[in-house]
Order: sequence, then structure tokens, then C-alpha cells
Amino acid sequence: MLKKSIYILFLLTIFISCSKETGNDIIIPEKVLEIKGADLSFLPEIRQSGIVLKNSNNQPEDMLLTLKNSGVNVIRLRLWKNPSEVNSNFSSVKNLAKEIQNLGMKVLLTVHYSDTWADPGNQTKPVQWQGILFNQLKDSVYFYTKKIVSEINPEYIQLGNEINPGFMWPEGNISNSTQFKELLQKGILAVRETNRQTKIIIHYAGFENANQFYTNISNVDYDIIGLSYYPMWHGKNLETLKQNLITISNTHNKPIFITETSYPFTLGWNDYTNNVIGLESQILPQFSATPQGQKDYLTAIKEIVKDVPKGIGFCYWGGEWISYKGNTASNGSSYENQAFWDFENKSLPILDCFK
Repeated sequence: MLKKSIYILFLLTIFISCSKETGNDIIIPEKVLEIKGADLSFLPEIRQSGIVLKNSNNQPEDMLLTLKNSGVNVIRLRLWKNPSEVNSNFSSVKNLAKEIQNLGMKVLLTVHYSDTWADPGNQTKPVQWQGILFNQLKDSVYFYTKKIVSEINPEYIQLGNEINPGFMWPEGNISNSTQFKELLQKGILAVRETNRQTKIIIHYAGFENANQFYTNISNVDYDIIGLSYYPMWHGKNLETLKQNLITISNTHNKPIFITETSYPFTLGWNDYTNNVIGLESQILPQFSATPQGQKDYLTAIKEIVKDVPKGIGFCYWGGEWISYKGNTASNGSSYENQAFWDFENKSLPILDCFK
């Protein structure tokens, strides 16, 4: 008994000694984000243009490889039903998705359910689906979504793009909540039946009224909440953003991430197409429109998401949309000053945020 007591005392002494040496600190591992993403939907067109991009070492390198080497683990691609041009059509997206997955990255597919851009102001259903009965439209959504998942097999799928007002107007307008959810559920059913591993994202632009939106679809079976955040459209208070991310994800008990965001590295331009951002009043005062300011902004977004208990990541939009059609093009890029490459086509410090 005495020997046992001495042994216990010995172990206790060692424990106390070790605690003193370490200052009794508990090391908490840094949160690892599931999604460190970038939209790369313009990549096929940029490759076809023949323009040469360079990495931070000023060496020629394909955009996709530069992003992979920088730590990007998810590539977001938009999919249009029957666009007027080849880019973003089914075969183009399928081929690029396969290339992305072969490089060890994951694909986040944004299905617009449109032949062109879908957003809060535009949700026009495909021409092929115009004039059909509502039950036929539901079937079309089901079979189209099933084809997407079975042939492209994305790790993440976004059903609709910024669907604040619903999608596939007029039938799927948010004002007709029943039909909107029926169309949404048809897409979800197709995904679940085809690949249970594919995670379903429901995407809302901004956070104002987002809580009510997700409350209205609380009986819908999806996996992740995705929110767009652009300071010029969704407010310039990052603490407000953070608190809304916390509230929305906790209320609906879902993982949440910033699906779209961006920031300028300059207020200048590289072609004659008007840029979305060109004024100091459009950006945050604490982050200048410089390469360092652009990097600091995304770093702040990254840290905010890490501080949100259910936050799982972020995705940058327009990082690839350089002025690849030439510096005098009237149909150039309106996002060239928010891209990941400067006007000399060299990658910018913002890519460090993905490491």
C-alpha cells in the first residue's frame, strides 16, 4: 500500500512539473476550412485566347495550376442550359470538371437553370422549357439535374444562383412559394437519388432577409447555406456580416460559407469596358484598392468565417476574369481590377490567403 502511494505521489509530481513547464496552456488546433474556393468559369475562353499568365515567381503557368499550387481546394463553375456560346454549356463544364478533379481539387457546380446569367434581378428559365406545363417543368428539372450529377459528379451542387426571388420565372417565382419549393425539391430528389455524397447548397445574395428565406424552406432537404457578400451591395460592416452568419447558421443548424465575394487591387482599368468598382466610396475604408488591401480584405473574410462556429469556408468570384480580349475591347472584363492577376498578367498576393 505504501509503495502504491509513493508511486501515485511520484506521478502527481511529474504532472505538476510538466504543467508548470508548459504554463498549463492548452493548445487549440487552428480551424481547417472545408472550402477554400474560387470561381473559374471563364477559364476555357481565357485559354482559347492564348494569353499567357504568370505565377508569383513570374513563370508562365496555367490559371488552374496556379490556384491549385496556392492552396485552392474547390473550383466553382457555372452551368447554363443552352447558352448562345460554348462557354458554360454542358460539355465544356463537364470536361473542365474532370480536369479539376484529376488534379485533386473538388468541383462546386452552380446550376443556373437558365441559358444565361441568373441572379436576384434575372431568373429566366431556359428557352427549351418555355411554354410547357408546370408538371412538365418539374420533370425537366428532375431529369436535367439527374443528368448533371450522374455525368459530371460534382462534390458540391448549387441549385440555382442567388435565388432570393426564386428561379425559373414565372412558375418558380418566390411569390408562389409552393411552386418554388416543388421545383427546388425536384432538383434535390434528383441529386439524392443519383449521388448521396454530393452536398447540396442553397445560395442567397447578401444576408438581409436571409433568415426569413431559409425559414421559408425549412422543410427542404439541403446541406449547406451559401451567402454572397459584396461590400458595395451588402453593407460595409464586417461585424454585422459575422453576426448574421452566426445567427443564420445557428437558427437553421446548417454549415454556412461565403459563396461569392471579391475586392479590387486597383481602381484603374485595363480595357474600355466599365468596371463594377471604380470609386473609393464602393469599398471598405480599412482596405485600400491595392494588392495588399485586396489580400487584407480576403484575409479578414477568411478569419470571420473561421470565427463562425458553423462556418466552413469561402469562394472568390471573378478572380479569373482578366481583360483577356485585349485592352481596347468594348466587350472586355468589368472585373479585371478585382482579379487574381494584375494588368501584367502576374498573380497577386491575394492568393496567399488560400495557403
